[in-house]
Amino acid sequence: MMIKIDAIVREEKFEDVKQALNEIGVNGITVSQVMGCGIQRGYKEIVRGMQVDMQMQPKLKFEIVVSSEEWEKKTVDAIRKSAYTGEVGDGKIFTYEVRSVLKIRTEETGYDAIQTTE
Repeated sequence: MMIKIDAIVREEKFEDVKQALNEIGVNGITVSQVMGCGIQRGYKEIVRGMQVDMQMQPKLKFEIVVSSEEWEKKTVDAIRKSAYTGEVGDGKIFTYEVRSVLKIRTEETGYDAIQTTE
């Protein structure tokens, strides 16, 4: 079983999370800049002298596919520890079962497609 992990974290935690994943040997990471809001519901900002509610917060989204439940636990733990500040807005981690994967260049599928052998 392959598992996809999506982690939404604070932008300033990028290097910490990247380093934590590198230290446990996670490869194949996709990172995107995203916007969103959770319980903190954004913040207020002064724009051209007027107070404006800023509902969406800039965040980073890490997307990782791992090959087992053991790797899922190790990866989630590494992200959780490295992204933690204890403040509202630390983020969320989601995990999903992956039905299939195909490496386009080699046409490898499943476990072989997510391993880095080069």
